[in-house]
Amino acid sequence: MQIYKGKSVFGGTAIGRIRVYSKGEQQVKRVRIEDTQRETARYHEATKQAMEQLAELYEKALKEVGEANAAIFEIHQMMLEDDDYRESVENIISTQKVNAEYAVAQTADNFAQMFASMDDDYMRERAADVRDISERLLSILHGKAEQGILADEPAIIVADDLAPSETVQLDKEMVLSFVTVRGSVNSHTAILARTMSIPALIGTELSLDADIDGKMGIVDGTNGTFYVDPDPETLDRMRKIQQEENEKKELLQTLKGKENITLDGKKIMLYANIGNMKDLATVLQNDAGGIGLFRSEFIYLEKDQFPTEEEQFQIYRTVAETMAGKRVIIRTLDIGADKQCDYFEMAKEENPAMGCRAIRICLTRPEIFKTQLRALLRASAFGKIAIMYPMITSVAEVRRIKEIVNEVEEELSSQGIAYGRPEQGIMIETPAAVMISDMLAEEVDFFSIGTNDLTQYALAIDRQNPSLDEFYDAHHPAVLRMIEMVVENAHKAGIWAGICGELGADLELTQKFLAMGVDELSVSPGRILPIRKIVLETDVEAYKAGNTGV
Repeated sequence: MQIYKGKSVFGGTAIGRIRVYSKGEQQVKRVRIEDTQRETARYHEATKQAMEQLAELYEKALKEVGEANAAIFEIHQMMLEDDDYRESVENIISTQKVNAEYAVAQTADNFAQMFASMDDDYMRERAADVRDISERLLSILHGKAEQGILADEPAIIVADDLAPSETVQLDKEMVLSFVTVRGSVNSHTAILARTMSIPALIGTELSLDADIDGKMGIVDGTNGTFYVDPDPETLDRMRKIQQEENEKKELLQTLKGKENITLDGKKIMLYANIGNMKDLATVLQNDAGGIGLFRSEFIYLEKDQFPTEEEQFQIYRTVAETMAGKRVIIRTLDIGADKQCDYFEMAKEENPAMGCRAIRICLTRPEIFKTQLRALLRASAFGKIAIMYPMITSVAEVRRIKEIVNEVEEELSSQGIAYGRPEQGIMIETPAAVMISDMLAEEVDFFSIGTNDLTQYALAIDRQNPSLDEFYDAHHPAVLRMIEMVVENAHKAGIWAGICGELGADLELTQKFLAMGVDELSVSPGRILPIRKIVLETDVEAYKAGNTGV
C-alpha cells in the first residue's frame, strides 16, 4: 500500500480503479515559412474555432455549475481575443517567418512565465489559463479533435493538473474523484470541482508512472489522503466510512432542493456561517440558500500583517462567484475581545469585550476600514454581496458608516473602477441596538441578530468564562423577547431580520423563531438540513395556538 497526502478540494470518500490521465504534450516544431499572411490566417481561423468550442463549453457549464462558475470560459474567450496575446503571435509569425504552431507555443511560454512570476496568487493562477487556451489552439492547428477525459468504468482520475475545460467535460457518471499533482485551492478548477461535488485532492506528491494505472485507489477527501493499492484493513475501514457518508447523502438528497416552507406556507431563508473559502464546499454540499455570515476577520487573523485590498478582493470575489448569485453577507472585521491581532497594536484593555472592537476600530481607524470597503464594493460587482457591520449601538454610528461608504464609492468612481451596490445591514448584538431597533431599521436594509454577544451583554455574563456556565442561559426569556422585538421593528420598517448567532442552530428554538417571524437563520453548514426538516414539518399557526408567550 502506498499513501500520499494532498490538499482537499472537496470532501468525501471515493473507492475505485485509478486512471492516469496524460495530456500528452503537443510537440511543436519550428518551421520556416514564406507566406506569413497565410500562416496568420491559419492562426485567425484556429482562434475562431476555439471561440466556438469555448462558447459550447460555457453553455454546458452554465447548465451544470451555474453562471458564475461558467464564467471561466468567457474569460478564456477574452484571453484569446486579448490584443497583447494576438499581437505577440502575429509578430512572431511575421518577423521570424515561422509557423503558427510555434508562434502560439512561444507566446504561451512567454505569457505563462510572466503570470507565474507575479506576486498576486490570482494572477499566478492565470498562467494555467494561458496554457489552456494555447493548448486548445495547438490542437486545432494540428487538426486534432477535441478530447475529454474518457473512462470505460467509474474511475479515480489522476493527473498532473486539470484545466477548467477538462474538468467541466468530466462525465460525472464515470468519474469517482480526481487527484492532481499540481493545482490551487483557489483555482477555477477547484471551484468547479466543489460545485460539481466531486471528491478531489490537489498538490498530491506522487509520480504519474504507469504502475499505478489500473490499481485500486481510495481518495479520502476529508483528511486529504490518497491510498494506492490499499491493504484489506484500510479498504474495509474506508468502505464503512463511505457507507456512513452515503447514508447521510440519502438524507441530503431527500431534502435537497426543497424550499424552506412550513406546512402553512411560511417561508424562511436558511443560510450558512463560514470563516473562510475552505468552508464553501460544505455550504454547497448542504444546500444552503446563501451565506448569512462570512467572518472576514479570519482573513486578518491568519496573517501577520494587514491584508491588502487586492488580497481581500480576490477572496470576496471568489466567494461571490462560487455562490452563483446567492446572497453572501460579509461582516466587516470583528477584531477585538477574544480575537486579537498583534499587528493591530491595540492598547491592553481591562475589559476587551466592552472595549475598542469591531466597528469601533473601523470608525477610529478609517484607513483600515476603507481598504476593506473598497475590496467589498469591487467584489460586489461579481455576485450578490451584502455588507454587515458588527457591534452597532447608535444611529450616529450607522450614519457615519454610510458617509465613509459614500466616500469610498466616490474614490472608486473617480478612478474608473467598477463596483456594485450591495445591501447594507447591521448586527444587533447589544441591548442598546435592540432598544433603538425601530430607529436603526430606518437606516439599513436588514438586521442580523448576533445572539452570542447579545446574550452575554444582556445577562452580564462573560461567555468565555467557564466558571459561569451554570448562570449562562441562552434560552433566557429576556434574550428571546429582545429577538422578538427586533423582528417586529424590522418588519414595521419593511426590512428583513435574521439570526446568525449560535442560537439560530438550536433545534429546540426553530419553531419559536418561525412563530416570531424570523426571516432568516444562518448556521453552520451541517445544521441546514436538520433545521429544514423541522421547517417542512411545522404548522406555524398551530404552533402559536398551542404556545403562548415567550
